[in-house]
Amino acid sequence: MNLQAPHLSINVRNDKENFLVDLFDTLYARYRSRMPYVQKYEEVVAAHGAQFINDHIAFRTIATQNPCTGIFMISRVIEALGYSSAGTYEFPDKHLSSIHYQHPNPQFPKLFITQLKSWELSTAGRNIIHKSFKTHRPHLSDDFFSDLYNLNAMSTSVRDKVFEILVKYFAELPWDLPQKKDVLELDKESQYGAWVMVNGYDVNHFTASVNSHNVESLNDIEKLISEMKKAGIPMKKDIEGERGTKLRQSSTESAVIDVPVKDGTQTVKIPWTYAYFEVAERPMMKNPVTGNMERFEGFLGGQATNLFDMTKRK
Repeated sequence: MNLQAPHLSINVRNDKENFLVDLFDTLYARYRSRMPYVQKYEEVVAAHGAQFINDHIAFRTIATQNPCTGIFMISRVIEALGYSSAGTYEFPDKHLSSIHYQHPNPQFPKLFITQLKSWELSTAGRNIIHKSFKTHRPHLSDDFFSDLYNLNAMSTSVRDKVFEILVKYFAELPWDLPQKKDVLELDKESQYGAWVMVNGYDVNHFTASVNSHNVESLNDIEKLISEMKKAGIPMKKDIEGERGTKLRQSSTESAVIDVPVKDGTQTVKIPWTYAYFEVAERPMMKNPVTGNMERFEGFLGGQATNLFDMTKRK
C-alpha cells in the first residue's frame, strides 16, 4: 500500500471514481507536505506493518448571502462526483452547522463539511467577512458541473481541465488577501472564521481509520495514540468517546504555517494554524434492531465540537 497516496487502494468502478481517487490523493499530497505530524504517522504505520485507510475528510466554509456562499461551495462539487448527504449537525455555541456525505462505494472516505453562519456574528464580525468576500472569485459554472457530473462520458482532455480547475479551487484562496488586523479581530469572536479567512476551502483534516490498521499493535485508539506520542507527535489531551462506544476520536495538534496577509498595502506573513490529523475508531457493534454486527458511519456532535477547537491559536 502506498501510504503517501492512501486512496489508491480503493477498488474503483468507473472513470468518475478514478477521478475522485486522483483528486483526494492530490489534496492529500498538498496537506501532507505541510503536515510533519502526518509524515510521522506514516512512519508509525510502516514500522508496525499496518495500513492507512482514510476515514473522512473535513472542509470548512463561511455562509454569507451576498455573495451566496456556504456548505454548497463544497457539497455541489462532491455531489456531482457521486456523494450524497447522510447526516446533519448543529453547533449553536460556535455558530456552525455541518453535513456529512457518503459515497455509494463504501471504500471512499466520508466527507464532513461545515459552515459558519455569518448572520449570527456581531456587526463587526460580519463586516470583516463581507469586506473580503466582496472579492470572492466567480462561482463555478453550470457547464463545469455538467462536465463534472458526466465525467464518465468526457474525453481525457476535458477530464484533465476539470481536474486542474478543482485542484486550484481547493488550494487557492478564493478572495483577496485579508488585512492582518481584520484576521486578528475576527479570531477573537470566531477562530473558525479566522481560519477560513486565511486558508479558504483547503482541507482541514484527513483521518486515520483505527479499525483498518489490521495489526494488533495498532488496533485501538489508545495503542495508536501511544505510538504516535512515542514518535514525537503532539496529540490532543483527551480522547472523545468512552471505551465501548460506537465512535471514538482524537487528533494531533494543528500544524502552524506562515500565511500571507495584507498589512496596509504591504503583503506580510504571519504564523497561523493550518490543519490537524484525526484518528477515529469505529468498532463493530451489534445493531439492536437487526442483530447484525456493523459499524457506526456517522458523527457525534459533542465530539466534533471539541475537535473544532484544535485550530485555536496557542
